[in-house]
Amino acid sequence: MSTPARARFASFAEFYPYYLSQHEDRRCRRAHFFGTSSAIAAVAQFIDSMNWWWLLFAFVSGYGGAWIGHFFYEKNKPATFDYPWYSFRADWIMYWQMLTGKLSW
Repeated sequence: MSTPARARFASFAEFYPYYLSQHEDRRCRRAHFFGTSSAIAAVAQFIDSMNWWWLLFAFVSGYGGAWIGHFFYEKNKPATFDYPWYSFRADWIMYWQMLTGKLSW
């Protein structure tokens, strides 16, 4: 799906197919999956320890995994740069779909 970088979407339902089209390479989806899993583990560690550095690690590992996937495998710009809230939501949906087997990873 070819969509200009600054195209506007009327709804999240319209955005999500575009988001998936930006994650066609399985290695990119895997990088997202591992980054998000690492972020979840870091948030759990923060809750256990109340050490704020774990939240920084959660942010870096979550976005770092995604950006590695885009820059090295997909060779495209992460959608979060243009659609931060839609992308954040879409990433969690994509994660859940990979976790439950609805989307291959």
